[in-house]
Amino acid sequence: MKTLFACSAGALVGVVVAATTSVSMAAESISVQKQADITTMCGSKPMVVGLSDGYGGNTWRKTAIAELKDEVGRCKNLKRFIYMNANGDQQKANSDINSMVAQGVNVLIVYPDFGAAQIPAMRAATRAGVTVIPYMAELPGVPGKDYAANVSVDLLRVGGAWADWFGQNLKKGNVVFLGGIPGAPASQTFLEGFKTHLSKYPELKLVQNDFVVTNWNPIDAPKAVEGVIAKYQKIDGLAADYGVTALAAVKTFQHANLPIPAIATGSSNNELSCKYASMKEAGKPFPYYSLDGMTTVIRFAARRGVATYQGTTDSEPLKVFPYTYADSGAGIAPKCDSGAPPDADFSSSLTADKLKAVFTQ
Repeated sequence: MKTLFACSAGALVGVVVAATTSVSMAAESISVQKQADITTMCGSKPMVVGLSDGYGGNTWRKTAIAELKDEVGRCKNLKRFIYMNANGDQQKANSDINSMVAQGVNVLIVYPDFGAAQIPAMRAATRAGVTVIPYMAELPGVPGKDYAANVSVDLLRVGGAWADWFGQNLKKGNVVFLGGIPGAPASQTFLEGFKTHLSKYPELKLVQNDFVVTNWNPIDAPKAVEGVIAKYQKIDGLAADYGVTALAAVKTFQHANLPIPAIATGSSNNELSCKYASMKEAGKPFPYYSLDGMTTVIRFAARRGVATYQGTTDSEPLKVFPYTYADSGAGIAPKCDSGAPPDADFSSSLTADKLKAVFTQ
């Protein structure tokens, strides 16, 4: 969003497996703001840590890499860090995992952009003695067999939080949900949590039972939103599982000379934050809510991987919940920096200097 929520990251994980019941809403999770100290988990064995990225390159992914390096760099027994980017090539993503095993990686963090298709490669790495931790997406594999553990975002809770925000701030009207690619499990899971909680507010109507396909990109999203406007005429609230598509929606409503609906999203970025700030300053604010801090999820994956490999203890839950980064109803304004890249994520836990270094890469 992050393509996570597609994560400005470009596709927050269109690979998350949809939960089948709302019981999963009660799954234990932890806020990204409550993180453990990795130095208590570092152990003494020398280690090589690697990150296999399915589709890297944007600022969100670069920020996540910096977060990981910063986290494992606190362990004095870290001997080497390896990074490989498949650039959207599924076959290369699997061969990258094999290559990192051959290079002697001990702890391997995987952003599984291709979902279950990457499990065989992770399983082979696990059999070779590597501690494999897929993160962000929730995969259908078996812990201990296909990978050591799966650190994921609590997408059902996120979807539910968006619905509750609408219930408390919008209260009534037509709402729509923007997702990613057709059938994306991540979007389906977000939507399930959204629907479950939206049912508590009878005056809020979800005009389309399924999510609106945007393919998580700024080219297709405006077309999708134009279709929504043409079909439903009046939209009062819009939830989007990726900040880029939320931004595209805001621009589309503006171009159509229509009131911008209340926006609930996640994995926002600097451009969306600045858009909100400029419109508020111009006296034309729109209700806005965003859950962020998603680049720091990789730190949870790092700690679980290091602790597992070293035989130390990491008691943090495997599901991670983002924090409120923007909430117009509560007076929480996001940070806007006109001098930073449009897709910069200031909800990162990196220091200002380290975050600035990411922007100059």
